[in-house]
Amino acid sequence: MMNKMRLLPMMAVRGVKQNKLIYRPYLLACFFSVFSYYLFSSLLHNDLMKRLPKAAYAWMMLSIGKVLLAIILFLFLLYAGSFLQKRRKRELGLYSLLGLERKHIGIMLFWENAGLYLVSVSAGILLGFVLNKLMFLLLLRMSQLDVEVAFYFSAEAVIETLRYFAIVFFCIYVRSLWSLYRLNPTELMSESRKGEKEIKKIWLWTAVGLVCLVYGYYLSVTSELESRIFTDFFLAVFLVVLGTYFLFTSGSVAFLRFLKARKSIYYRPANQVTISGMLYRMKKNAAGLSNICIFSTMLVITLTCTVSLWAGMNQIAYYDYPYDFVASYSENSNVKEKAEEKARELAEKYGQNIERLDCYNSIELSCGKAEGSNAFTIREGLGFADHYAVTLLTLDEYNRLEGQDESLEKDEVLLYSTGTPFGFDRVNFMGLEAAVKEEPERIYPYPQAKNRMFNFTSSYVIVVKDQEVLDDFVTAWAKINGVTDLEGFLHSGVRQLNILLDGKEKERDAMIAEWAVWCQGQENFLRLENGLEGRDSDRSMNGGLLFLGMVFGLLFFMCLLLIMYFKQVSEGFEDQDSFGIMQKVGMSDAEIRGTIRRQILLVFFLPLAGALLHTAAGLVMVNSLLAALRFFDTGLLIRCCAGVAAAVAVLYAGSYVMTARTYYRIVRK
Repeated sequence: MMNKMRLLPMMAVRGVKQNKLIYRPYLLACFFSVFSYYLFSSLLHNDLMKRLPKAAYAWMMLSIGKVLLAIILFLFLLYAGSFLQKRRKRELGLYSLLGLERKHIGIMLFWENAGLYLVSVSAGILLGFVLNKLMFLLLLRMSQLDVEVAFYFSAEAVIETLRYFAIVFFCIYVRSLWSLYRLNPTELMSESRKGEKEIKKIWLWTAVGLVCLVYGYYLSVTSELESRIFTDFFLAVFLVVLGTYFLFTSGSVAFLRFLKARKSIYYRPANQVTISGMLYRMKKNAAGLSNICIFSTMLVITLTCTVSLWAGMNQIAYYDYPYDFVASYSENSNVKEKAEEKARELAEKYGQNIERLDCYNSIELSCGKAEGSNAFTIREGLGFADHYAVTLLTLDEYNRLEGQDESLEKDEVLLYSTGTPFGFDRVNFMGLEAAVKEEPERIYPYPQAKNRMFNFTSSYVIVVKDQEVLDDFVTAWAKINGVTDLEGFLHSGVRQLNILLDGKEKERDAMIAEWAVWCQGQENFLRLENGLEGRDSDRSMNGGLLFLGMVFGLLFFMCLLLIMYFKQVSEGFEDQDSFGIMQKVGMSDAEIRGTIRRQILLVFFLPLAGALLHTAAGLVMVNSLLAALRFFDTGLLIRCCAGVAAAVAVLYAGSYVMTARTYYRIVRK
């Protein structure tokens, strides 16, 4: 008994060495998984991330990413572990037939998992320890946070990583024990040859898969930027994943059976062998291929979002903060005259060019407007998406802002929308009717979405003839909304003093700092908004998203590569016998290779075709989700998606070629 116990760890090491073909990529996946998780934990436990005010968004993104990472890694490593168990079942069955008791095999598996755990966490944490500062600098660089970084080691991150992967490897071990005790030795011997279970009633499940996929595509294509978009997004993802699984496991088999039933197609030498072989392969490997399709889709969409955000970072920042600095005063302030002189003085001092110095009166009101209506009303009874900010300007202020010489009658207005065009000839504002003379193309302080399809983030600007008409509009709003101090409310408008500079960043920051002090010292000052700091906050949040996109893109590619490799290894072992059978029935070696090459190409490039189709359908919803981050450049998104899809297709083909070498090496044996 004692000798057996001493022998079991050696048998565990020997088993790993004998199956190095499948354990090497598994260990590499474990290394990368531990490294990724430790990296997130270490960054989150870094005190600098908590102390930097502008790093709050990046810290929040990392916290969300860590939860998602834990879920994905758990499911993926469980899947990879199940593949290893399947390949080892024949060996374990042989041990059992030779007299080794199940409890001894269970102990051997324990040592095997314990060894893999120790090697994985040691190598992964060591790699994270070495690259921790580099990755933290990369995160700060993406978030545009300029700070000196010292070396940082987090014992809490190490403990958290050890604990998490101990749970993961324990679950893998329990699953392997369940398989061991559930089957007798002869079943274990034959289990490794079994494919994935074929779903019964394949025509029914094919129809279900089609319905799920079509409805998921419908949700994605018809999605709009509104309060329910995130619910629709997760529902669309769930339906597409479900539809993909059913179509690969049932739809592919149903289609091949349909071809087999057509004698004119099936009874041709090349078609007969290819269709029969494909039918066999799809029955055994369809679920794995659906995983490849899903991970390929996740890889393309993740990288598309990451590259698009990176390319559109400045566009997003300037959409939220079109000015470098905004100072607000009460509407009777005479700050304009003094401001122009002071701005020129400071610009000369700091070597800056003043792109815009806008001083104007405005009043902003919150209104409701039902979709498809030309009436601005109270907000009661309307959904959140039907609430809009409406800014009222006089024609004089508009002409100064835009350098125009427009004219209006008393019952005419200019109506500008930052999102979907207003689209009506007349407007009803709280019961006041006016003709819409024109919808201007731009009003600078209110940036417009490039494709103008988004209404969720829109606001409106109504330009009226003069102060008298503006007072009529404000009075109408105040009466309907129950404002008691009407006289005070009429004079509650704001005088904006906004500046936009062009020059070297360091000198610009210094000028804005001095400009802010001057603005706060003027009479009737109300508040200020630093656009430079606002843009930095936006970049910090989006930089955290970029870092997540980069890490998750690498993770999805690693998962994709490993699943493809496992599939090629599995196909290789199964086709060893097929080669011999084909040779015995008279097929030449060239014919055999050509047939199997066609089958493998079809099997492994079918998921890529599915992934590109999923991406094309999901691009509308991705466009809407990015619009929530103020990214409105659909053309840029499409270009980024096309580039990413092409790059992923090349990587996919390269991965296939690399893993195919392993397949042919196994088959030739």
